[in-house]
Amino acid sequence: MPSDPSALFDRHAWRLHRDRAARLARGQGGGPDFLHAEIADRLIDRLDLVNRDFPIALDLAARDGGLTRTVASRPGTVQVIAAEPSAAFLDAAPAPRVVADPEFLPFRQASFDLIASVMALHWTADLPGALVQLRQALKPDGLLLAAMLGGQTLVELRTALFEAELAEEGGVSPRVSPAIELGDAAALLQRAGFAMPVADSETITVSYPDALALMRDLRSMGETNALAARRRNPMRRATLARAAAIYAERFSDTDGRIRASFQVLFLAGWAPHSSQPQPLPRGSATHSLAEALKKSG
Repeated sequence: MPSDPSALFDRHAWRLHRDRAARLARGQGGGPDFLHAEIADRLIDRLDLVNRDFPIALDLAARDGGLTRTVASRPGTVQVIAAEPSAAFLDAAPAPRVVADPEFLPFRQASFDLIASVMALHWTADLPGALVQLRQALKPDGLLLAAMLGGQTLVELRTALFEAELAEEGGVSPRVSPAIELGDAAALLQRAGFAMPVADSETITVSYPDALALMRDLRSMGETNALAARRRNPMRRATLARAAAIYAERFSDTDGRIRASFQVLFLAGWAPHSSQPQPLPRGSATHSLAEALKKSG
């Protein structure tokens, strides 16, 4: 079916990208999925700060179920649902599992004690609406813990592509997805009805031999351009070569390898419950994510 021309993302293309990543992962014995694995580990570190059980959990955008298995191994966990838009990925995830898009959750209200999500919410065009759905799917005093890419992600690649296209083609096309900034994340959680919303960020810097290696990794991870307004024809060779040259000139280390920055936003919020502390006046938050998580332990 053709994509909605008014949509920000081409949902069909996004699923196809994840299907391709799943096939590549199987063919390569795991593939270059280090970024998702690293972010999942950091999310679990935050979950470990919470001194309580979460019997029924949801792993949203579970990929092959790595995070699902980790959450399922926690004491007090009874069941973890793996939800993933790519059927090819979901085949490798543990049961119970369901094909689901983060923008259109198929779950009843008050279904989960915990919703964990790694690298999915930056692919939602209506992030506030997605957060409302997640809050509604949580039981009272349930926890949302999510990691998504922030607005400073791949700033080096964006710069190189922008300047190369402008020089070679006289204009630019949308190639990198928009993302929210850290300062907006907690406010969006609060707007969606979460109690004690907190957001923090970490930057993961990865080195590559060149820009082409970075692009191949993004393709293998299923994190390539799925914007509805993207240009459908391949990038011109001259544009690609100039982008690689700009990248190497501006963002290389002393050993000649280029840097790629991934800003990861970690979001935490609780479904409201009468036992929770009352929120402070807006703009007065002073606590870290770790402190907020411990409060409800």
